[in-house]
Amino acid sequence: MISDRKKILFLVPAFAGGIGGAERVISTLLRYLDHTRFECHLGLVLADSAFLEDVPGDVTVHYLRVKRIRYCLPGIIRLVWKIKPHTILSTVSYLNVMSIMARSFSPKRTRLLVREATMPSAFIAQDTAYPRLWEFLYRRLYRRADKIICLSDSMQRDFAEHFSVPPEKLTRIYNPIDIELIQQAVKGGRNPYQTRGPHLVAIGRLRREKGFDLLIAAFAEVVRKIPDAHLIILGEGPDAAALKEQARTCGLHHKIDFPGFVANPWLYLASADLFVLSSRMEGLPNTLLEALVLGTPIVASDCVGAMRELQSIDQRIVLFPTENSSAMAHAIISSLSANKLAGAGSKLISSSIEFEPSRVAEQYGRLF
Repeated sequence: MISDRKKILFLVPAFAGGIGGAERVISTLLRYLDHTRFECHLGLVLADSAFLEDVPGDVTVHYLRVKRIRYCLPGIIRLVWKIKPHTILSTVSYLNVMSIMARSFSPKRTRLLVREATMPSAFIAQDTAYPRLWEFLYRRLYRRADKIICLSDSMQRDFAEHFSVPPEKLTRIYNPIDIELIQQAVKGGRNPYQTRGPHLVAIGRLRREKGFDLLIAAFAEVVRKIPDAHLIILGEGPDAAALKEQARTCGLHHKIDFPGFVANPWLYLASADLFVLSSRMEGLPNTLLEALVLGTPIVASDCVGAMRELQSIDQRIVLFPTENSSAMAHAIISSLSANKLAGAGSKLISSSIEFEPSRVAEQYGRLF
């Protein structure tokens, strides 16, 4: 019997320890998509991929197991011909480029959607050694996709204004936030903090774009004003050793903890006095949305236009200028001193259907 469900192939770098925001979005979509309409396949590209527990059991998982995304083109082509999906959804810039290139060698009827996780102009300015190449790719290659999924209105404008991508190629879909999952994860959980506090938490991959070096510098100023303050940075990444050494050099090794990957970061978010987003660049940060769900006060870098969009949802988000550790320290001190009421933000985002997983899944479903 031939199924009339559409085959959808989701391509992501990896589901492994230290899962990133893009992977979490895909796992949420896989849970909320209508599986009576869609036959879902998950392609994990990198060799360190591991099956994620909250991916539904009826999703077929395929492992390409390459060491670098740049080597995945042959594997993508073979996988597409094996599955022959109706639609491919790729996410993250480097993988998007490979998926677009693979399209020339794929069945002609296959649709391709690419989801961009970072503001393209910021990525070119701050995170690539080949800005001219990436400008060319965004201008010329990306338009070969059927749709480019942007995470905010500002990202959509960025593609149109700076890279001349036709407006009909662009669509904005916010990230889904599984409020029920987050609330269940913190229900009955113990406060993970052992010290008196106040407790600050930051979450993300330990690499330059997240600005944790700026946060440590800012925290040195915070401790001078609030000696009992404690900072925990959750996540793994290539800059872990350098950040720990910076904390030691600043005399903060007893004030800053680096526990690495934590399976339930929401307990830390829910129990924190303040969530700090120190990024130099972002797309639409899931951790900030999750802090809103839990009602945790927030100070955040005004690193992309999406921050202003989020601030319009909850005006208690305090923004500070990007790459300014002194301004970050001032925002942290002011926010802690203001003693904001925990839980106030959760009502606002809970009532915003833009982030509701079933709504977001339906928006993707219409594109499939």
